[in-house]
Amino acid sequence: MYPALAVLQTMQNKAEVLWVGGEGGMEAQLVARANVPFKTIPAAGIHGVGLKSLPGNIIRLVRGFFASRRILDEFNPDVMFFTGGYVAVPIAMAGKRVPMVLYVPDIEPALALKTLARFADKIAVTSPDSFRYFKHPDRLVLTGYPTRPELAKWTRSAGRRTLGLSEDLPVLLVFGGSKGARSINEAVLGNLPTLLERVQIVHISGELDWSRVEARAKEITGVQSNRYHVFPYLHDEMGAALAAADLVISRAGASALGEYPLFGLPAVLVPYPYAWRYQKVNADTLVQQGAAIMLEDDKLSDQIVLVVSDLLGQPIKLASMRNAMQRLSRPEAASEIANQLFALCQERS
Repeated sequence: MYPALAVLQTMQNKAEVLWVGGEGGMEAQLVARANVPFKTIPAAGIHGVGLKSLPGNIIRLVRGFFASRRILDEFNPDVMFFTGGYVAVPIAMAGKRVPMVLYVPDIEPALALKTLARFADKIAVTSPDSFRYFKHPDRLVLTGYPTRPELAKWTRSAGRRTLGLSEDLPVLLVFGGSKGARSINEAVLGNLPTLLERVQIVHISGELDWSRVEARAKEITGVQSNRYHVFPYLHDEMGAALAAADLVISRAGASALGEYPLFGLPAVLVPYPYAWRYQKVNADTLVQQGAAIMLEDDKLSDQIVLVVSDLLGQPIKLASMRNAMQRLSRPEAASEIANQLFALCQERS
């Protein structure tokens, strides 16, 4: 979602754009916020789906193919841009003759992206570590992770001021995505008094655990109540949280490969354990670069206080992680991908 929006923002009024998403998908609200025209198609995944659901999902993909053909006939695009997801498969199949740019956010491409790569004219990747997953090196372009332009406008002081944070204590950012990460939320709540003795916490819980986190925040009294700042999610102020933080604890989704380097933000990464290995591969890359450390999900509650205290107690090590993360930043990624799209348009014309 956000990488695609970042690319569109760099294009501004230089192109007519139509966003195609899945029926009932999460992107409709975010796309509407960006004032981008939006249409939906039926779509469903088939990888890892049980036999009971498989026939219905295949039918939805077929319906999505024909819906995609109607949309493409009406809109008549010069180029198509995909960032993955099963919703991309039917429209990519329907538009095989239209030039295509594919962006791979994670280090390892998911199945849908591997399928789309067969048809893509250009494949933009976040990291050179992704090269080994593709058979056509001549199509690959190293761009980095596209970040929203508004993120880079935030400074540390402005972020702390906006979120009501003081300058005399380090800031720990806890982030689990829009839905949240339950095990991370539970680890923080279970160790909250001890953590708040040492740090200020910006806790973005996600929607699923918001009621519990909000209730726990109301129970805190005294000095510590001023150190715990909770939100279900942040949109416009996400850059404030990233800029204000000294350390982040989060999953290892693709955004960690782009947004944390943009701010030089050292990370404690906790890959989601109940899915394919994409987050583990992302975390391994940042760990190998010296920009992050990785904790296993089931050990987080027991180790969170020790790890946070250890890192914040070693300013030289933290500075080294910050510098390593900063070196991975590619702030022009969105513009580079937009240039690939424009180049394909010119070739077609």
